[in-house]
Amino acid sequence: MAELRVNPTRMELKKVQARYVTARRGHKLLKDKRDELMKRFLEVVREDKELRIRVEAALGQVHNSFSIASAVSSPQMLKEAMLLSKREGRLDVSYKNLMSVTVPVYTLEVTGEGGSDSYNYGMAFTSGELDASLRELNGILEDLVRMAELEKTTQMLAEEIEKTRRRVNALEYIMMPRYLETIKTIKMKLEENERGNTTRLMKVKDMMLNAQREAQNHSEDEGSDEA
Repeated sequence: MAELRVNPTRMELKKVQARYVTARRGHKLLKDKRDELMKRFLEVVREDKELRIRVEAALGQVHNSFSIASAVSSPQMLKEAMLLSKREGRLDVSYKNLMSVTVPVYTLEVTGEGGSDSYNYGMAFTSGELDASLRELNGILEDLVRMAELEKTTQMLAEEIEKTRRRVNALEYIMMPRYLETIKTIKMKLEENERGNTTRLMKVKDMMLNAQREAQNHSEDEGSDEA
């Protein structure tokens, strides 16, 4: 693991130690965020799966009803019956914050003549199967919109989970070990410098003691000569 290139001083040691503490706190927060994102992701996926099963079953029923209507009615009659719609739909999109992820919220508003059982055609020349297929299709519109919302939310949460996972791994396997290695290296160099200073001080002390002894011996020699 490559260490940071810093001067081996006590000030730099304190800076690196502070960075390591910050990285460790950030690592814990990101791990908590990742776990909570995974929890929310699984909840959304579970709801989306249940909704998809229900919608697919309803769409299968709609397809069967429309197939029967196509069999008992002419293509021209079906085309004319579906040509003009009396109802209009508007999809409004708002947004909400989900674990720092901005996800969409879809709202379907249907306007026009009649209610949910209103059809675009007269009843004289159309079959009951066509009525049933349209009624069943109208019944799952809100589920389709909700499923689109859930699947977009799932996609965005998955992207955020992947980003958070990469950040956690970068801190855990790159930055934090690098800080620890740098701290270890700085401490070793400081200890080495301290040992070198201690050795130099001992040598200086020995030199001073030797100088004192020589001066004392020289004084004693001068005193004996005078005597």
